[in-house]
Amino acid sequence: MGIPEQIDVTVNTLGQLCPMPIILTSKRIKEMKSGEVLEVLSNDAGIKKDMPAWCNSTRNEYIGLLEEDGVYKVYVRKR
Repeated sequence: MGIPEQIDVTVNTLGQLCPMPIILTSKRIKEMKSGEVLEVLSNDAGIKKDMPAWCNSTRNEYIGLLEEDGVYKVYVRKR
């Protein structure tokens, strides 16, 4: 998976543990327009399971995840 060509918004949740990355993602994506891409930065490994599950339950598109030096970069497209 590569980084999407366009990232509209980045949410930095570094240092915050579950459930905060998902709560902050949910709050921010509500302010976005349909089709926009959100990048979430997290160092909580739980995001690897939590974000796809959240996307499935909210019907937002889970694009994928990159891991670099213990930082997870997760990409979600707003439905």
